[in-house]
Amino acid sequence: MPMATDHDHARLHQLNEQYIDAVLNADVTWYRQHLADDFVCIDAEAKIFDKDGFLQYIALGPYLTDYKLENVTVRIYGETSLVQATGLFTRKDGASGMCRYTDIYVRSGNDWKVVSAQITRAQARTQAAG
Repeated sequence: MPMATDHDHARLHQLNEQYIDAVLNADVTWYRQHLADDFVCIDAEAKIFDKDGFLQYIALGPYLTDYKLENVTVRIYGETSLVQATGLFTRKDGASGMCRYTDIYVRSGNDWKVVSAQITRAQARTQAAG
């Protein structure tokens, strides 16, 4: 089993950023290339998408105008990696929100493919009193 390298960590951080950019740009081509054939996404409303369904959803066009990543962590366990982060976003209607997600990647040759994504909507943070 190959050991995780600094290159693996850097690549997974890069893929995570590209994943978000692909959402903002409705980049179906990026997803077609980087999602495993058996990819499954559970969105914040608990809808389940397979790869084809997810690609169709992305093709509808971007539903967000902005997305900022916070607290990105990458943990690698042999051929599998968990990428977790908090996202602060603005939707096209101007509403803002926050979510947390876990994406699971598996090593595929010399690169990584996303096999699963799960998104949980969270209450937006407010400043603490006092």
